Amino acid sequence: MPKINASTVAEHRAQQREALIGAAIGILVAEGAAAVTPAAVGARAGLARSSVYQYFDSSAALLATVTEEAFRRSNEALTRATAAARGPVERVEAFFRESLRLGAEGAHRPAAALMNAGLPPACLERLMQLHREQVEPFRAAVRELGAPEPELTADLIAGMLHSALAAVESGAPLETVTRRTLALVRRCLVDQNGTEETPEDGR
Repeated sequence: MPKINASTVAEHRAQQREALIGAAIGILVAEGAAAVTPAAVGARAGLARSSVYQYFDSSAALLATVTEEAFRRSNEALTRATAAARGPVERVEAFFRESLRLGAEGAHRPAAALMNAGLPPACLERLMQLHREQVEPFRAAVRELGAPEPELTADLIAGMLHSALAAVESGAPLETVTRRTLALVRRCLVDQNGTEETPEDGR
């Protein structure tokens, strides 16, 4: 039995559960959803398969939890990043800047792996719901700016973020990609809003 490095049993169980989730995410990204099994996750976390079943009763339960966790951690970071923004343009910039930082750290890989994992329809719908919740602050900021056809405008601007994320995840310098992306996004938002000035450095 692993040594307990916690002051209470509840804390120990929370630590073990977190370790199992981390192991499941690692396997998902490296090997795909089919490889996320109680035995594989337990082995990666240094726990017996029987211990895994104390927390997750099946591979499906593991994947369901990973689906939630893949967005929870990113959403918390995005919320913190946008909390101090003074207006809609600043919120969009903060959202994009933090999304790119997370992308450079590999935080979006679990969600991307799940999207391509052939999940059951219910799991896939939950994944899409979580994604919609994640991008809603950005889309709300675009609506607040009063852009014509705000949903289409948000989709088009989001395309810049997707391209920028692909560049960062392929190894392009984070600072360079962020600077150029924000310059383009701000230009689009200023065209819609007509009240913001565009800084020369795009920040």
